[in-house]
Amino acid sequence: MSLVEKIDSSRLPAHVAVIMDGNGRWAKQRGLDRSMGHVEGVNTVRRITEAASEIGVKYLTLYTFSTENWNRPKEEVDALMNLVVVAIERETPDLIKNNVRLTMVGDIARMPEFASTRLRKCMDDTSHCTGLTLVLALSYSSRWEILDACKKIALQVKNGEIEADDIDGALFDANLATAGMPDPDLLVRTGGDLRISNYLLWQIAYSELYFSEKYWPDFSKENFYEAIVEYQVRERRFGKTSEQVKDNNEYRQKY
Repeated sequence: MSLVEKIDSSRLPAHVAVIMDGNGRWAKQRGLDRSMGHVEGVNTVRRITEAASEIGVKYLTLYTFSTENWNRPKEEVDALMNLVVVAIERETPDLIKNNVRLTMVGDIARMPEFASTRLRKCMDDTSHCTGLTLVLALSYSSRWEILDACKKIALQVKNGEIEADDIDGALFDANLATAGMPDPDLLVRTGGDLRISNYLLWQIAYSELYFSEKYWPDFSKENFYEAIVEYQVRERRFGKTSEQVKDNNEYRQKY
């Protein structure tokens, strides 16, 4: 039985978030410029998007460019921005063909105008699609997002739109960049490092974490399926006991 055949379609993660790490190290191992690792990483984005769409995942969020990445050498930042735009424009017809909707989260105001304008057009072109939603986390960091949400809520209180006592988890969710999306069920990080890197910190409170030694350019569909299969054998308790989870599952199966 192949890995994809082992996947239980009734227990898929609705939302998979990915930290795409290892492009630079992949290139360095081969004596190539770091930019070539990012170019090869685009091919991985294509195949993992296809894999997620084919098995029925609803949301795939990719950590594409962090706010901290603005501190990298200007030549690398410029190359990355151009690569993202060109790659997305090239892939947009296939996204439409495969019913994939594109969207973005992040501090888009910091992006070069040419990049944000052209990426928004790609989003508009795929807005009618109803299959997988591909989310690019661009110019994104979780600390930026949380601070931004706090500022929005503080302004609502100041303007008399809400009372301080109205602030709860649901209101906070509604003011995040990911408003309207389910929290990730599964977070995948490639490249071998065991850290979260300021990514979706509020949203991954109960996510299952999966770390792969593979550099992102080498991450295959089979590797993605391995992560899904591993996710499906884990018991997600959300603070409950194993017995409570089992009883609840039996009740749902019965009724």
